[in-house]
Amino acid sequence: MSSARHANGRRAATWAVAVITPLAVGAAILAPMAASGAVDLPDKTVAELLEFAAASDVDALSGTIDQTSELGLPDLEALGMGQQSRHGTDGPQAAEIDDLIALATGTHTANVYLDGRSARLQVLDKLAERNVYVDGAAREAWFVDSETLTATRLTLPDQPAHEPSTGDAPDAGDALTTPDSLLDDALARLDETTEVTVGTDARVAGREVYELILKPRTDDTLIGEIRFAIDGENGAALAASVTPRGGGDPAFEVAFSRVSFEAPDASVFAFTPGGDFRVADKELPLPSAQGWAQHHAHGDQGDAAGPVVYGEGWSAVAEISGADAGGNVFTQLDPDELGMLQRVTTPVDGGRVLQTSLVSVLITDDGRILAGAVTPSRLVEAAETGR
Repeated sequence: MSSARHANGRRAATWAVAVITPLAVGAAILAPMAASGAVDLPDKTVAELLEFAAASDVDALSGTIDQTSELGLPDLEALGMGQQSRHGTDGPQAAEIDDLIALATGTHTANVYLDGRSARLQVLDKLAERNVYVDGAAREAWFVDSETLTATRLTLPDQPAHEPSTGDAPDAGDALTTPDSLLDDALARLDETTEVTVGTDARVAGREVYELILKPRTDDTLIGEIRFAIDGENGAALAASVTPRGGGDPAFEVAFSRVSFEAPDASVFAFTPGGDFRVADKELPLPSAQGWAQHHAHGDQGDAAGPVVYGEGWSAVAEISGADAGGNVFTQLDPDELGMLQRVTTPVDGGRVLQTSLVSVLITDDGRILAGAVTPSRLVEAAETGR
């Protein structure tokens, strides 16, 4: 990451939404943080540790990340396969649906490579391999599944005149969900609704780290605390963990088990689909001029090209699909699929809610979909009031 940590995160906002989404449902934060009396880094206050982390200038690394997601999800796979078989979905679209479900559950290991504008995430499963290749300079990314032999290329259109000038292409490091990209987002959103403390020095991937602890000061959120392991030498985040409100084990975990801050060989970023791959191309829409104006006026508010956000901080709710974005989901399902949806959701005023330990999703009776790391009552409030 560059020293302009916040600027890079804002500059790559479009990539962060579009590129992270197929992975971030199951990506978050980890914890093989081994506390040890032998680790005694120079003491830092909260302000000093925040400044140290924000000034991190790491923009090249390679390593292995272990991720564990224990969200308490119901059996969503059967619902996804029902949709696939009914509508004849196959190829890249079906692969993306399956990846969303698979990456949202269980334990995964991935190799991560980063060098300036180039990045790669190589997810290693028992019988298959999935890769994300990001080329920030070319404004494109590839999602590749070796099991289904599918490859989807996502591209950003040329920067329009109304888009704020950023000077550089999107930062590839901000387009992959790693402990450091999660820390970027957390630092950008710190405000008076968060209690920040310094925890216990520890080791991650053989390196000495500080511990940064964030706790919400609101009852609206399902999150109890977020912990980051900050490299004691360069300020990069090497691990993180998200624990639900009420305590217990982390629900999301991700951390480096090994890491090197040397630039990877350029060959690891190269990808050309072979003749046996099914290839799809998708262009990611950029916000309209009105959308950028909303962005400046309201921060996270978007237009039809992205989610509309109600509230802020820990209580924020995103409307990720409007009532006119494809019709009411309840009317599009056959009886079996509708029964499955009803089994994995709970009725509330105005719709049905799917709740995990950290995330709630509301499907309203009029076809809207709202989500957030909040309680179901907060989702219902946002749906009813628009705030």
